[in-house]
Amino acid sequence: MSDTRAATLSSGWAETARSRPIVAAAAIVAVGGAAAILGAWFFQYGVGLKPCPLCLEQRYPYYFAIPLAALVMMGDQVGSSRKVLVAALGAIALGMLWNAGLGTYHAGVEWKWWAGPRDCSGALESLGNAGSLLETLDKISVVRCDEAAWRFLGISLAGYNAVISLGLAAVAAWGAFTGWRQAPAS
Repeated sequence: MSDTRAATLSSGWAETARSRPIVAAAAIVAVGGAAAILGAWFFQYGVGLKPCPLCLEQRYPYYFAIPLAALVMMGDQVGSSRKVLVAALGAIALGMLWNAGLGTYHAGVEWKWWAGPRDCSGALESLGNAGSLLETLDKISVVRCDEAAWRFLGISLAGYNAVISLGLAAVAAWGAFTGWRQAPAS
């Protein structure tokens, strides 16, 4: 891509963010949230890292925020009330802020800074019949919330989730605040 074309795309995005902050924020949340969930699924299904109960719980705000952000973008296209769109972005910001706190809590559990929940040993699958109980127990893989399955630069997936969620919360809050302050279109 040429420097001129990159500058044109960059200035086009900046102009969209200034003129339509609600849509820009919703697009960033939808794309960023989808990338985060796809990354989680990659580690689960591609790499084979089983998620613990806290890991699964940290996905719920993404399952809420991604479709809501898509609805905000569609709502803007069909002329929905600015108040409704701003409220939706506010809800996304609160959900992602909650998720950043949950990710921080989970990272702290992994670093042994505080105790995790008691059910943090993963779901127990069917144990089968009593005759093969020992064989079944040997095959069970317990997923613990207090052990990081993977780290990069010393940060676990829960830590990265906290950072990503905080960033998405900030973007949604910016879009809601800026969209609220903007004068209604004539």
